[in-house]
Amino acid sequence: MITHLNGRLIEKTPTNIIVECNGVGYFVKISLNTFSQLGPEEQIKIYTQLQIREDAHTLYGFHTTTERIMFNLLISVSGIGANTAILMLSALTPSEIATGIVTDNVALIQSIKGIGAKTAQRVIIDLKDKVGNFDQNQENFIPINNTNENDALNALLSLGFDKPRAEKAIKKVATEGQTVEGLIKDALKVL
Repeated sequence: MITHLNGRLIEKTPTNIIVECNGVGYFVKISLNTFSQLGPEEQIKIYTQLQIREDAHTLYGFHTTTERIMFNLLISVSGIGANTAILMLSALTPSEIATGIVTDNVALIQSIKGIGAKTAQRVIIDLKDKVGNFDQNQENFIPINNTNENDALNALLSLGFDKPRAEKAIKKVATEGQTVEGLIKDALKVL
């Protein structure tokens, strides 16, 4: 996967850019937020996410890793494709979307063109547990479900526990710096 491009900005429009890296030009779709943050510099670093479908390989670009994380969270929601996620990130910043999700603000999410009430509710329901701490000053987004918690959840699911109960148990016993093994043992005591 291509995680970032570091090269010369050849062309810039509100919806896409072309970045030349070692003689190869990459066409990258971007949000309006990324467009507004790209200055007149010729040399840029853009974080990317590659989407592969049977009919296209599309590279999406983001000015910050925060925006890329929010993009990946949004496309994990049923009914939200990559283009809709880019549209959402063009209308609102990642912190505004995160705030809307955490505060159950359906009207804010629905204010984005093309997002109806049902889709806005689905975004909030699906991502509420995944959207964690969002530092407004540093634009530093940290999903709640860290790797250890995910690994522990997968282990409990493979043992036959249902997902909602396993997630609830892990959230109940999770502490900072806890190992996967410790999480599993503590969660089994609660289950």
